[in-house]
Amino acid sequence: MSRTTRLPMSLLRAAACTGIAALTLTACGSGSGSGSGSSSAGSGDVKVGLITKTDTNPFFVKMKEGAEKAAKAEGVKLMTAAGKFDGDNAGQVTAIENMVASGVKGILITPSDSKAIVPAIAKARAKGVLVIALDTPTEPDDAVDALFATDNLKAGELIGEYAKAAMKGKSAKIATLDLAPGVSVGVQRHDGFLKGFGIKEGDPSVVCSQDTAGDQAKGQTAMENCLQKEPGINVVYTINEPAALGAYTALKAKGREKDVLIVSVDGGCTGTKAVKDGKIAATSQQYPLKMASQGVNAVVTYAKDGKKASGYTDTGVTLITDKAQDGVTSKDTAYGLENCWG
Repeated sequence: MSRTTRLPMSLLRAAACTGIAALTLTACGSGSGSGSGSSSAGSGDVKVGLITKTDTNPFFVKMKEGAEKAAKAEGVKLMTAAGKFDGDNAGQVTAIENMVASGVKGILITPSDSKAIVPAIAKARAKGVLVIALDTPTEPDDAVDALFATDNLKAGELIGEYAKAAMKGKSAKIATLDLAPGVSVGVQRHDGFLKGFGIKEGDPSVVCSQDTAGDQAKGQTAMENCLQKEPGINVVYTINEPAALGAYTALKAKGREKDVLIVSVDGGCTGTKAVKDGKIAATSQQYPLKMASQGVNAVVTYAKDGKKASGYTDTGVTLITDKAQDGVTSKDTAYGLENCWG
């Protein structure tokens, strides 16, 4: 499902997830930890670092799981770090410095601040460390050796195409429950949805747009606000599944949960189950475990033969629904639950 391309990475902005965790360097498989030092586990001489934005968000938990499995399979040592919050650039800089000092061969990182992290990455690369961005690109893109991530524009496009087909020619009144102004993942998914639905920004069929920060409670409030503005909404695009479930709660309170089409992005296990349960019509599933496991494999390849990963590797996206539409390629929730965030 993944492929390597030479497309400009600036066109492929990846996801920015939120959560709260402590910045630590922890042993492979040892949990999040609470200390400030570093440790590693594994029997090999090669060391690989993984730095995520947080370590409690399920997206990054799955990413860490992928790195751990790959490290064990390859017989290498894995060091992990996570920020105190999404945006903790200082913590990520410290983690890079600690990992370089410990002798890692490569670092996998989901940048909290795509621009501010660049000088620290440059120092690591100058010392011969392979640096691969996972999920979120740096600015500029070539500040790292490579990017392994979802094509978020494509993810939005898939659910837009699905929503258009599912409406079967009926007039649409659309609410978009977005992320936040200027955040790349939100822009890419939103733009993709509009493209897939066949409309442009400012189209009158979009009757309400609200930011949710990808949060369930804020998604519910946003949906309540939109229903107050336009009670006849019949299509809801959401940045992610927590926002979608918040929207569902608001719609259910109004007795509208069965006649409004909700589409979303992420494909986590909870979100995929919500598709199975009929709360969400369809979602675009991405694969953080694959991002991390492929990243570890790339570092091992570099350690063995000096070959560096480069460019953008699309780690895949799949439309998940139990109500397939003609002309829109999809897989059912049985597949989605088997592969959720795999």
